[in-house]
Amino acid sequence: MDNSPEQDPRGPLPAPLPKNAPVQAPGTDLAAELRASDADRERVADLLRDAYAEGRLTVDEHAERIEAAYSARTFGELEPLTRDLPSHPGPIRHNLTKPPLEAPAHAPQPPLPPARAESPTMVAVFGGASRKGRWRVGSHLKAVAVFGGIEIDLTDAVFESPEVVIEVVTVFGGVEVRVPENVSLHGGGAGVFGGFEVREQTSADPYAPVVRVRGAAVFGGVEAKPRRGKKLTEWVRRQLDG
Repeated sequence: MDNSPEQDPRGPLPAPLPKNAPVQAPGTDLAAELRASDADRERVADLLRDAYAEGRLTVDEHAERIEAAYSARTFGELEPLTRDLPSHPGPIRHNLTKPPLEAPAHAPQPPLPPARAESPTMVAVFGGASRKGRWRVGSHLKAVAVFGGIEIDLTDAVFESPEVVIEVVTVFGGVEVRVPENVSLHGGGAGVFGGFEVREQTSADPYAPVVRVRGAAVFGGVEAKPRRGKKLTEWVRRQLDG
């Protein structure tokens, strides 16, 4: 006669939960409730800008989602904003994965030098003047070139205003303006026996800074255009909105 204990046909019973163990409600995603960082919000905003540039989102859809991305507090609020896009990063759980202990830590980036304070007026008479690198640009800049040349490079500048107006006057001279490729560029002026060219563009981000170039070129030339491959990296919406 077999005296072995009878086995439960449903299989072994699960081990009992330890006392005071947290219980997750059905359908609750704890990962979605975690707080999102500024870097997470900016990553989603970049995906939305790419989708807008590719024609996957309308102007209104893009503006609405960008607004929602910057105001999102949790991963659960960010994830639906890119769920219907091919570049959707997938479940938000990947943000919770920690690198292995043996993985080398990233070396800290050296701090950037402080931006230079510059005069709002540039003048070149029988000579040249240039402004480039990390400098602080305000809401207004005036450039006057007489038998000379002026170079204004905004690709590494620190914008202190959401809109920058550049007034240009050149007589037998030239002025060249370069802006990052992710800002808006507008304007135009009069060319008298000369040329005044502004290669206008509108940024996919409705909150991006706007650069406006206007004035006149007499027996001279003015050219303003974006520099491809150079993007404004230090600007975020809250810095300009206050």
